[in-house]
Amino acid sequence: MRLFLVVLLQFTTALLFGQKLQPGFDKAEYAELMKVSSRTTANVKYYTTVPAPERFKMIYQSPVLGIDNLWDLWTDGNGIAVISIRGTTENMISSIANLYTAMVPANGELQLSKTETFKYELSTNPRAAVHVGWLACTGFLSKDILPKLDSIYKKGTKDILIMGHSQGAAIAFLLTAYLYHLQIKNALPTNIRFKTYCSAGPKPGNIFFAYDYAALTQNGWGYNVVNSADWVPQSPISIQALPDFNITNPFTNAKPMIKKLPFPKDLAILYGYNRLDKSTRKATKKYRKYLGTMMGKMIKKNIPGFSPPVYDKSMDYVSAGNTIVLLADEAYYKIYPDSDTNMFAHHFHNQYLYLLEKLK
Repeated sequence: MRLFLVVLLQFTTALLFGQKLQPGFDKAEYAELMKVSSRTTANVKYYTTVPAPERFKMIYQSPVLGIDNLWDLWTDGNGIAVISIRGTTENMISSIANLYTAMVPANGELQLSKTETFKYELSTNPRAAVHVGWLACTGFLSKDILPKLDSIYKKGTKDILIMGHSQGAAIAFLLTAYLYHLQIKNALPTNIRFKTYCSAGPKPGNIFFAYDYAALTQNGWGYNVVNSADWVPQSPISIQALPDFNITNPFTNAKPMIKKLPFPKDLAILYGYNRLDKSTRKATKKYRKYLGTMMGKMIKKNIPGFSPPVYDKSMDYVSAGNTIVLLADEAYYKIYPDSDTNMFAHHFHNQYLYLLEKLK
């Protein structure tokens, strides 16, 4: 009997203190991380409306970094830690980071200041491209995150949850890809297990980045949770031009094929084809001018030493990660109706937590 009690105690202790991250979407895990995320806002008036975390406790909060960025480190005391990334703040520069939507290659370097260069690899695909504003945020935060990650790893923590809501989710996509590629290059221990929950995550890059991100986090290690009534996951605006397709596509030889058609069909179809092709290219060029060049100058004005990079030609933004949809229904809209004056009527933590309760 005594031996049985000892074995039972050891088994119970292993369950309590030997928990490891498991793949797959975990409703309770996401709910707890949303409570954590609400505290990362550092806005007491906001987060006191959200229930307090029960499992995790904050052990570190960073100073404000870069483009009004901030992150927290939380732990459950049993070997699992949380990197929680703050979303958009009321500071105008934080919104400018969102609007700085020109894309840059997902592999390269970014001059953050006179003394800081962020060398990054988020994809091995040379056609992969990501949002430059959120990449800059990732660069500033990574300088503070990596030393803390090294510190807790040396103390035995190898299971890391990455959490972000809204802009925090956008950064979480890029940070996750960055950390995985550090592991691929053996610049970070390969036995660290990452699991990412992006919440209300906007589109972080083009289709080629999204494919690589899916490959890195597939089999249950990366999710994007969206409220179907929330507009933020639908942004940024995407422009798909013909060069955004894979190399093998029906448009590569479209013009020679059209010219083989009998007159006057060839002229009519060729005219339509050229109009469609030119309109998307023109729209993409304007996109880079106003939300790339102009926004880059504003970032440079606020961040001394920041050097706007050369932008990618793609503006084909797509969603990333395995999507968990929180479907807004009639009961939801009675509590949280659409609004002409509050653009974030469906975006905050409580709206997401309300719909999460209905998720089966």
